[in-house]
Amino acid sequence: MTELYPWWVYLHVLGAFAFAAAHGASAIVSFRIRAAREPAEIRLLLDVSQVAVGVMYVGLLLLLIGGVVAGLVGNHFGRGWIWAALVLLIATMVAMYMLATPFYQRLRAAVGAQARDQRIAEAAPSTSPEELHALVTSNRPMVLALVGLVGFVVILWLMLFKPF
Repeated sequence: MTELYPWWVYLHVLGAFAFAAAHGASAIVSFRIRAAREPAEIRLLLDVSQVAVGVMYVGLLLLLIGGVVAGLVGNHFGRGWIWAALVLLIATMVAMYMLATPFYQRLRAAVGAQARDQRIAEAAPSTSPEELHALVTSNRPMVLALVGLVGFVVILWLMLFKPF
């Protein structure tokens, strides 16, 4: 199994690239929404982001499978850096989910965007123009970007430098 170690690392890095690319697309959309004023444009951007998030989860799955198996094959689970990276990944994911999900659910409802578990006929705008403006200009995308960036930078540092 040791001879497959480079392939597991490859899968891990491939997953990380897919995760980062899709997540980056979703982040860019979140910043573009801040400049949008028309509900139809916001709905379209939210739909693009939703597709990117789906791809992001596939990348995350590859990242986790490749990373855990590479960690086992490479005997890294006896070192602190891999545990710190896993804990930080989980903490970052939980924080971002808790910050993003209620916000984007409110924004979707405000512009009548279809949620994953909702039929198009059920979607109807439910917010005044003033409330929509407050949602669209929220600093939530910047907070999410900061949380994700800090998590990413620290995890990358742990993986490359293996400090402990």
